[in-house]
Amino acid sequence: MGDLRINRPSRIRSRRPAEITAGDIGDAAPGWGHNGGPPLDHVPEWGVGGIGNYFAWRAASEAAFKKVPAETALRRAKKAETLGLTYREYQLEILERGRFLQAEDAARIAEIKAKRRK
Repeated sequence: MGDLRINRPSRIRSRRPAEITAGDIGDAAPGWGHNGGPPLDHVPEWGVGGIGNYFAWRAASEAAFKKVPAETALRRAKKAETLGLTYREYQLEILERGRFLQAEDAARIAEIKAKRRK
């Protein structure tokens, strides 16, 4: 019946099984019955454990940031820059608390800056 392992490189597929050496295949070639899936030590984007609400959260987060008109986004970016925040931090404050930060909100701005990853 021959060698039916079609996932081998063409230089190996054309030879008889007796002619193939370990150096031709290499260490990276999958063995018999391997489906070519991810390695067992692969950590997915959502981290270790179950998926939970990862995809729903990700879609909602992307939708919240993409539905802002360009003029509004530019105005908020300038306002965030004057307060010393990033656009994302300023936008999250609007979405979470429902209020726009002002210069008088120095305590809240200091809290946001303290939470930044270093």
